[in-house]
Amino acid sequence: MEGSNHRGFLTRRDFLAGTATLAGLALLPRNLLAVTPEPMPVLKGYKPKVAGYWVAKEEDEKPYGYSKKKEDRDMEKIKIQFTLFSAFYSPLISTMSGGFLKAEGLDPEWSVAPPGVSALAALKDGSAHVVQSALSQGFTSLNKGETPQAVHFAQVNEMDGFFITGRKADPAFTWKKLEGAEVVMFESGQPLAMLKYACHKASVDFAKVKPICPGGAAVIDRAFRDGRGQYVHQQGPFPQQLQADGLGHIVAQVGPLIGLCGFSSLAATRGWLETDLAKAFIRAYRKTRAYMNATPAADIARAEKPYFPDIDEKVLTECIATYQKLGCWTPHVEIRQAAYEKTLDIFEYNGQLKERWRYDQVCAAPPTVD
Repeated sequence: MEGSNHRGFLTRRDFLAGTATLAGLALLPRNLLAVTPEPMPVLKGYKPKVAGYWVAKEEDEKPYGYSKKKEDRDMEKIKIQFTLFSAFYSPLISTMSGGFLKAEGLDPEWSVAPPGVSALAALKDGSAHVVQSALSQGFTSLNKGETPQAVHFAQVNEMDGFFITGRKADPAFTWKKLEGAEVVMFESGQPLAMLKYACHKASVDFAKVKPICPGGAAVIDRAFRDGRGQYVHQQGPFPQQLQADGLGHIVAQVGPLIGLCGFSSLAATRGWLETDLAKAFIRAYRKTRAYMNATPAADIARAEKPYFPDIDEKVLTECIATYQKLGCWTPHVEIRQAAYEKTLDIFEYNGQLKERWRYDQVCAAPPTVD
């Protein structure tokens, strides 16, 4: 490329020498560059109509960029909160790790809801724009006679992503083995409701299961590692890491027993869904879902690894590959009616519905974009 260094990036020296060309500028990878506050020199033989063009630092420094438009220089903050943080929610995590939000001019700030606190509270107090949640949160409000303050506008997972892990490898495992066994699990909420429904589908008498409920996801993992329970009920990548550490063996998946359902979703206020920020987010999210299905698990795991410092990259790869094969990350964004109805079935079985609430009382279509 004319006017570039050996790495293919235009340098400040090129500009000052007047050797950079507009053709060279057009080939630069915009998403790799940041922003410089310094003014740009005029290109040789060309008077720019705008403030600046892509440029790198000196050849021994990392490249950075200077945007042609002010709006490109001003990344807009988007605040995201997770209810649980695990590789199961990779379609949301990868909007960040895969650079899809930044490609839309969004600077993500993420957090995890405190144990026992709904992420929906972050929408109410303004500390989040969009949250990873579950349709059942809408059921809870409606059961109390309240209109949900948030609506679920996009799916994250269309299938349960929990695993059953035992102490020993057991190729002959059947769900009936849970009867009379101590199982480390969540005490309440959707994970328990889904597990009970799966046991029902497998003709297991859940009353004969001996629950051990020490707390949240990390506490559950620690309890099993410390020797409590014969089995543990967890989302990935906890089970895969247990297996890699020689402390457990995955014997079953919950998802295939239950089938299609609206397990997890994205929620926001109806007002926010009308904003340009919401439209930019959904553009990034649609691209991310395609990426989740088309990209090798190893590449996704490599990008996500900084978000999972305590998980081996090989383990993370295995976990993501398992979820890809399971089919919980279907490429479409919308929450389908069939998935919604199945979720109603599950919570109705658990006695947690006062009535079968209408789809439009809980869900909304994702923002419309060009």
